[in-house]
Amino acid sequence: MTAKVILNPYAARWKAGKQREAIEAALQDAGVAFELVSTETRGHGTALAAEAVRLGFDPIISAGGDGSLNEVLNGILQGAKGGKLPVFGLIPLGTANDLVDNLGMPRGIYEAVAIIAEGRTRAIDLCEVNGQFFLNNAGIGLEPTITLIQQNMTWAKGIAHYLLATLTAIGRNPHWQMQLAWEGGDYEGPVTLVSIGNLPRTGGIFYTVPDADAFDGQLSFVYGYIPNRAGILKVLPKIMKAGEGNYVEHPAVHQEHSPWLTVRVTPNSPAHADGELFTHAGNEFNYRVHPRGLHLLTSA
Repeated sequence: MTAKVILNPYAARWKAGKQREAIEAALQDAGVAFELVSTETRGHGTALAAEAVRLGFDPIISAGGDGSLNEVLNGILQGAKGGKLPVFGLIPLGTANDLVDNLGMPRGIYEAVAIIAEGRTRAIDLCEVNGQFFLNNAGIGLEPTITLIQQNMTWAKGIAHYLLATLTAIGRNPHWQMQLAWEGGDYEGPVTLVSIGNLPRTGGIFYTVPDADAFDGQLSFVYGYIPNRAGILKVLPKIMKAGEGNYVEHPAVHQEHSPWLTVRVTPNSPAHADGELFTHAGNEFNYRVHPRGLHLLTSA
């Protein structure tokens, strides 16, 4: 079958676009039949992926960052309309590349193409919020507020971009009143953030849901409330720890696991899925997991 490769040239601040010839050469050398197309505007990856599904391309490959793959993923779901999904593949060209790092997959173009050529897949949990699908991470409250800030912070580059946006958001000290309900539990009260993880790491350095596992059939999520800037800044270094000493050990931070989660929030909050904002001001969010709902080309 012919692969559809959807390249986001803007990924990593336009660096991805310079890799087109290298991607084509790697695919040709590996003997992969393909058609490659570049996105032109935000959201274009979704339209291109939906069309690719309808035209029978399989697999469909996202060449870009975590936001790029989210666009392509949602296009695949739209194009399939509840039917069989094509296999999904990745050529990581972004800044953080959280999904491939979380899964222990290689970042290099030739190594990523070798995985595509080999054709080995693994069924991964597929997550959904209000009709928007994601594979790595989603969030309400502080986390998407950081996303809003970093999108406008065009002068900063690399992982420092995420860290500076985080410090700016903490300086504003936002908080919300939320009602959370999940299988076997609930909470009502003040909240600084809700982070929902299919995998542990987001933003390149933040292990916001350290025990998330994309193959366990569960949503893993963290919620917590720390009322002042000094307290948040004290906890911040702990979010960067993958194991022992992570911020979920703080008494005000709680990690839970459930196949579903509902959240009602006041005032309205922005929300993101895989780093892509799907609303700037929502007040109700319904999360669910589709266990092993997507076949991903993978090295493991």
